[in-house]
Amino acid sequence: MPSPLTSEQPHPAAAAAVPETGKPTAAGRDHFFDNAKYLAIVLVAIGHAWEPLPSGRLVEAAYTLIYTFHMPVFILIAGYFSRGFELRPDRVWKLITSLLVPYLIFEVLYTVFQRLVEDPDYHLSLLSPYWLLWFLPALFFWRLSTPVWQTVRAPVLVALAIAAVATVSPAADGALPVQRTLQFLPFYVLGLRLGPQHFAFVRRTWVRVVSVPVFVLGLLVAYWLVPRTSTSWFFRKNSTLEMESAEWTGPTATLLLFVAAVVLGACFLAWVPKGHSWMTALGKCTLYGYLLHGFVVRGLRYGGFYEQPFFDTTLGTVTVTVGAAVVVTLLCTPYVRSLLRPLLEPRLEWAKQKPPAARTP
Repeated sequence: MPSPLTSEQPHPAAAAAVPETGKPTAAGRDHFFDNAKYLAIVLVAIGHAWEPLPSGRLVEAAYTLIYTFHMPVFILIAGYFSRGFELRPDRVWKLITSLLVPYLIFEVLYTVFQRLVEDPDYHLSLLSPYWLLWFLPALFFWRLSTPVWQTVRAPVLVALAIAAVATVSPAADGALPVQRTLQFLPFYVLGLRLGPQHFAFVRRTWVRVVSVPVFVLGLLVAYWLVPRTSTSWFFRKNSTLEMESAEWTGPTATLLLFVAAVVLGACFLAWVPKGHSWMTALGKCTLYGYLLHGFVVRGLRYGGFYEQPFFDTTLGTVTVTVGAAVVVTLLCTPYVRSLLRPLLEPRLEWAKQKPPAARTP
């Protein structure tokens, strides 16, 4: 099953939403989800590009607002398109080639990159994902767990309980992205429980109207929070012990951040175009933008780009924002996909074991 970053939308019949979310094509593809993936990956790139900027309360507030919902939206869409996942050999093989193999390839590439531009002694560690690569192994394990969430009662509540316990479990702070896998799990499980009617609901006019003051309120709350809390809470990668916070704050933050992400995510989806547009083709190639934009952001950071006084100004922040959107857009073009497809979407049929019936005695 492809991730929300890949090109295909599995199970066309399930993916086709009712008319409010956009009219499906003859093949059953709903352009709404391609558009949503593109806009979300733009927010991801902007957030990463903002990280090295000089500290500023307004930028930090906008950064906090974006980090509240952009990855949850991706993960929720991943869950939505995993509803038909089964632990069959062909599905597991698709998981390996679309997630694990690109993860291994890019872990090596980013290690080489890090050695060349910043740290010659940087070590390759497949159990400690480089920066943005954590999402690939996490999605691999979420997909494998799909049958569990389709069996248990109240799966979203169970996933929330697991995420809450993870925040007070220092053992999950190890090299593997266990904390993020568990803390983001509720959004994947929620996606499994959603249907086309839920996405149709957020496309209603009144939801769009309400979303505007909700986003304004969210920005004001983020602005208030900046000097009072750490943005590390929104990364969901550390326990309360690592954050040097009281244990009760972990489960509390889990619930509050889940509610905030769902509300803001719905407001974001309310403004996603439902029909075919210039961004639709780009939304089919977001895996490329996601995996490749890290080279640009980290390359500029290590090259001293952000040390220029210009980037401590409002115009500098706007320039970085527009630049990040343009770069990730270019990386999502079909031209990049055609060039790098063997690297990011390898088929590896030669490595696939033949089914028992096809083997010679």
